Amino acid sequence: MARLALLSVSDKTGLIEFARKLVEEFGFDVISSGGTAKALKEAGIPVTKVSDYTGSPEILGGRVKTLHPRIHGGILARRDEPSDVADLENQQIRPIDLVVVNLYPFEQTIAKPGCTLADAVEQIDIGGPAMLRASAKNFKYLTVLCNPVQYDAYLEQLYKHGEAPSFEFRKACAQHAFSHTATYDTAIASYLVSQEEETASDLPEHFTISGKQLQSLRYGENPHQPAAWYQSGTAKSGFSAATKLQGKELSYNNLVDLEAARRIIAEFPDTPAAAILKHTNPCGVALGNSLSEAYEKAFNADSVSAFGGIVALNHPIDAATATQLTKTFLECILAPGCDAEAQEIMGAKTNVRVLILPDLKSGPQQTIKAIAGGFLAQNSDDAVENPSDWQVVTEKQPTPEQLEELLFAWKVCKHVKSNAIVVTRDRATLGVGAGQMNRVGSAKIALEQAGEKSQGATLASDGFFPFDDSVKTAAAAGIVAIVQPGGSMRDADSIKAANELGLVMVFTKVRHFLH
Repeated sequence: MARLALLSVSDKTGLIEFARKLVEEFGFDVISSGGTAKALKEAGIPVTKVSDYTGSPEILGGRVKTLHPRIHGGILARRDEPSDVADLENQQIRPIDLVVVNLYPFEQTIAKPGCTLADAVEQIDIGGPAMLRASAKNFKYLTVLCNPVQYDAYLEQLYKHGEAPSFEFRKACAQHAFSHTATYDTAIASYLVSQEEETASDLPEHFTISGKQLQSLRYGENPHQPAAWYQSGTAKSGFSAATKLQGKELSYNNLVDLEAARRIIAEFPDTPAAAILKHTNPCGVALGNSLSEAYEKAFNADSVSAFGGIVALNHPIDAATATQLTKTFLECILAPGCDAEAQEIMGAKTNVRVLILPDLKSGPQQTIKAIAGGFLAQNSDDAVENPSDWQVVTEKQPTPEQLEELLFAWKVCKHVKSNAIVVTRDRATLGVGAGQMNRVGSAKIALEQAGEKSQGATLASDGFFPFDDSVKTAAAAGIVAIVQPGGSMRDADSIKAANELGLVMVFTKVRHFLH
């Protein structure tokens, strides 16, 4: 008896060519449902509709097609189990040797503007996952394929082994099918959680993560650490949807730095802005009247550290900015676009990676860190800064210009590793103290880096001052305005010192630790 293949696919890429080879070269009989059967019939490929094979019509508008004992019995039967073989014979069920199924485009549907809950629900596949899981469970006896990219490999297995693919191949296909259904279910669960407005700020009781390997990386943080880049879900978004205009392959560290760069540049959607990062910390951030001016200010903030840095820009790269960018060695450049003239100029630096990401603001809703025995999840720190919610705690009040500078400094400080101190003036960083074990140490680093430029400058701290020593150190260096969360038991000491030294100080009442 001819081998039997069940084909039921939403993505019909390569379907006709694959089915034709199954029938003409390997003698398969084919059963199919719905649109798959229609496509095969129109291509002149012999096919039996599932409803004709089972003797049961499709019902409920197509919701029930393949959920039938003749289908699942043919999939799940153990060919070396006498009782299973007897059941097949008694019920006149043919064993199925190949199941080819891919699922309704759920993620593509919910990504469309105006998608309603009803639209999404109708794209939740039921029969498809049931067939994939049943086939994957019974991989000892049959093969399951859930992606068109597997078709050629399956045919090669038949050419090589004849009657059936190798056990190892069938097992690998089963693993792929289970991963596919897990990813699919994760997308559905995540979507439904996102629809619950009353719990939108809470994390779910069951947190699932899934990803498809997008690229194997040369190594991780260090050469002895294997690493890979995974895409969340099946629909490309974020960096997986970005366009690399030029340069070498992205590394693990590049991608980590690029995400840090994206987060900081997303703070400045309007005025031309540039950020230069090293090891996820900004070494220079600035606003300007033009993009090239913003980059020049950011570069001059710490030109030594900028060498080999990651650059993020909030406007498309133009010729003037491209000319500036090519004056030093950079690892990566991230921007929402790049005009033709700028691209030609950048082409002179073939090693620099230029990544185009039109939507710089869309990032993950949660951040995740692995720990022994599990992982931690938190909502991303995407709080919108609103100076009208701040509290001026000193006798001296900030001018509108100072308030703008304080806001700039605060936005940058949010993206510096704690303990974090940032010194700014004229919407540009002058000094950055990052990741020190005490806040005074961070302040000394930032102020020392700023040097004489700190006269009349602004200072931001990601956490409160536990003592008044940082206020006194800042004033001695020439700082005139400070922004910090407040909330220390000794806030009164810091306020008193600021008043005595003639400083402006505001409390944001929000802290931004970044560990």
